[in-house]
Formats: sequence, structure tokens, C-alpha cells
Amino acid sequence: MVTAGITLIAGIIFGIALAAPPGPMNAIIAEESVLRGWSAGFYAGLGAMFADVIFFLLAVIGVVSFVRDFPLLRSVMSGIGGVLMIYFAMGAVSELRYDFRMDPEQSPAAADDIDTHANCGASQNSHTGFLKAFILALSNPYQILFWLTIGVGLLQSGQFDILAQTPYVGNQLAGILIVETGSPALLVGLFGGITVWITGFPAALARARRQSTLLGPTITVLSAVVLVGFGVLFLTRSVTQLFPVVDSVI
Repeated sequence: MVTAGITLIAGIIFGIALAAPPGPMNAIIAEESVLRGWSAGFYAGLGAMFADVIFFLLAVIGVVSFVRDFPLLRSVMSGIGGVLMIYFAMGAVSELRYDFRMDPEQSPAAADDIDTHANCGASQNSHTGFLKAFILALSNPYQILFWLTIGVGLLQSGQFDILAQTPYVGNQLAGILIVETGSPALLVGLFGGITVWITGFPAALARARRQSTLLGPTITVLSAVVLVGFGVLFLTRSVTQLFPVVDSVI
């Protein structure tokens, strides 16, 4: 029981470590949270996690293994993902006008009116973020490959270096937290950690948004920049893989 508990906690840490780093999904979650409130941000995170669940199930039965075996398909998916990221970034920028309708010096009553409008918008459009994150995740070949390799490996007997898989800083964290794999508790903990992040991150942003009228536009712009940056990166990878000749030029 103690071992299962420790494994569960390790899985939660792993889930948070995977979900927390900056990236396209967190950019969408942040945008939805500051524009439409906590529920919209949570639904966006839920969309990305739902795609993870689908990828894991398909990886277990071997349905998506062709993605690993066909580099051309991965290149096409990268290109589609890049286009979607840039498209979503343009959508985020177009919504900035809603955040500039209230001057920071306006009365608290005016601020309440804006919050009321935002809450109404959240109730009407809370599923928009879910669809955006879900579709974007489905077009991400790297997310599929993760579940084909590391994700499925969590159910096989062996050892796993949890923090070494953390995006961007994995090399610096290697060897700190190593657990035995093969326990469903590790996988349950992973999704539990992701749930903690997609619940707490939007809540923190929505709360901060109520404290500062400038936070909404700032987060929206930053989210758009992140989406454009990753979109260009995905498109570049797609082009260089589809047309190797271009690789030498770029």
C-alpha cells in the first residue's frame, strides 16, 4: 500500500511536470482563462487531456503505431499543427478588443459589469477552448509518439526517471526521482497531476485577472506569441522533413 501511494504521488509529480512548461496547450488555457474565466480555461485543459487519453488507449492496442513508422505522416501532422497554432493566435489577437473596453481607472461597478459579461461569455463559449486544444493535440505527432514510447512504457515492468522527462529541463533533473514502472497507480497519478494543473492554472489566472485589468490583454498577447512561435517551429520542421532539399537552405 505504501509503495502504491508513493508511486501515485510520483505519477502526480510527473503529470504536473509534463503539463506545466510553456507551450501551445498552456497558451490556449491561459487565453481562455483570462478572456472567459476559469471554466473555459479548465475545458481547454480538459480537451488536451482527453486527446492524451485517446492516444494512450490507441497506443496500447497498437492502432497509432503507424505514426512512428511513417515519417511523412508525422511531417504532414506537424504542418497541420503549425497552421492551426498560427490560426488560433490570430483568433486570440482579434479578441483583444474585449479587454480594452474597460479603463483601469473605472469604478468597481464597471469592473463588476465586465466580470459579468466575461462570465456570460464563458457560459456561452466554454467549449471553444476544449475544441481548440483537442484538435491541436490531435494534430501533434510528438504527443502521439510520447504515448507510443514513454506513456505505454509506464505499464511495463522496469524503472523510470520521472523528472528526466520534463520538457526543457529534463537533463538537469535526471536521477532525482526514479520509480518502478508496471503499476497502474503511476498512470493514474500522471493523469491526476495533469488534472491538478488544468484546474489550478486557470484558477490562478482567472483570480489574477480580477485583480488587474491589464493582465487579460498581456496574457492574450503572450499566448498569441507562444502559439505563433511554436506554429513557425512546427511548420519549419514539416517543410524540412517533407522537402529535404530545403533543409540545407533553412
